[in-house]
Amino acid sequence: REPGERWEVVTVSLPAELSRYLVGKGSITVDGISLTVVDAGDDRFSVALIPTTLALTTLGHKAPGDPVNLEVDVVAKYVERMLGDRVQPIAQGEPA
Repeated sequence: REPGERWEVVTVSLPAELSRYLVGKGSITVDGISLTVVDAGDDRFSVALIPTTLALTTLGHKAPGDPVNLEVDVVAKYVERMLGDRVQPIAQGEPA
């Protein structure tokens, strides 16, 4: 957690197999709360939480290491399904 003047940036770890569905400015749902991804990596992502979100959801009470429920953007899953076997995983460090 990184407190800020107007929001708090929270970094969450995630299973590597979910990272393919995340991109910066994309969507992720954490404990049922739809959020915008600030930054995405191979095993983690960050979101910015405004004071209202912190006060009115479970995320304001979570401590480092507490488990959360993650749901990736359904649009990414639809695209993957439509492309089927035509989708080749991008090797790390290779241009997209």
